[in-house]
Amino acid sequence: MPRSADGRPGWARFLLGRIAGAALVLAVLSVLVFAATAVLPGDAAGGLAGPDATEAERDRIRADLGLDRPAVERYLIWVGGLLRGDLGTAWVGGRPVGELIVDRLPDSALLAGLALLVIVPLGVVLGLLAGLRAGRTADRVVSTGALLAVGVPEFLTAALLVAVCGTWLALFPRVSLVPLGGSGLDTPEVLVLPVLTLSVVGLATATRMIRSSAAEVAASPYVEAARLGGVRGARLALVHVLPNAAGPAVQVVAVVVGGLVGGSVVVETVFGYPGVGQELAQAVARRDVPVVQGLALVLAAVALGALLAGDVVRRLLDPLGQGAR
Repeated sequence: MPRSADGRPGWARFLLGRIAGAALVLAVLSVLVFAATAVLPGDAAGGLAGPDATEAERDRIRADLGLDRPAVERYLIWVGGLLRGDLGTAWVGGRPVGELIVDRLPDSALLAGLALLVIVPLGVVLGLLAGLRAGRTADRVVSTGALLAVGVPEFLTAALLVAVCGTWLALFPRVSLVPLGGSGLDTPEVLVLPVLTLSVVGLATATRMIRSSAAEVAASPYVEAARLGGVRGARLALVHVLPNAAGPAVQVVAVVVGGLVGGSVVVETVFGYPGVGQELAQAVARRDVPVVQGLALVLAAVALGALLAGDVVRRLLDPLGQGAR
């Protein structure tokens, strides 16, 4: 196997391996997504035909939608469309799924981006604070708070924020209504509660992972030598610990992005925010199979892409950490 100067597999082999792994995972997910939508409760053709439709009318709609074909044939037709960049057409409304995603994705990306602006700096600060004081009071307080936050589901966090900030204090809207054709930035107050909800679990996850990395770096001979040299406080954290923990911290961000992708489905549905997550929930309720399949696979691809980017950036930063220790 070709290796770089530091003894690790070369970049080409590394990237090809990661890309091939991500492609394999995505292929397996496509099978799971298709199988899951095939067992959705209810009859999609019957729902589209209406309650007064005859059995002949339902059979005609099933044939028009291709539901009378074997599952394997339907899967191969769907995958063939994916390989051509065609995500299919919605059964309800007849709109191309790709066009729907392009319209909704910026709103979801706005929520995720704002949540990351909260999660990353606070996660770094709290993680470094706990890691540099491992076993002390500050570490116990931060770690306990993060553990409790991780265990709270997004819908419960949303309900608590709505009850406190939306109803009791009446600080922010309880429903995140966005003007038709507009953006959440047109009415920024509707973004506050969804962003806070997404940030809670993400911040807890980031804090715990950065704390673990920072504690490991803080116990290294390199940092001990810096302490003996009189380096303390913020300088020790920012100059000696953070650069060595940068690689794992980047992977933390990638993991958090993956979590935001899943959390957005719950949060957008609870707050009525017009993003990809709400569209997915509505498609499931309508049994609009092409929309469910396309959105689920795109969300999975986004999460896999974030993890792949995290691996690449960590490899870029890893020589810094290895050389400093």
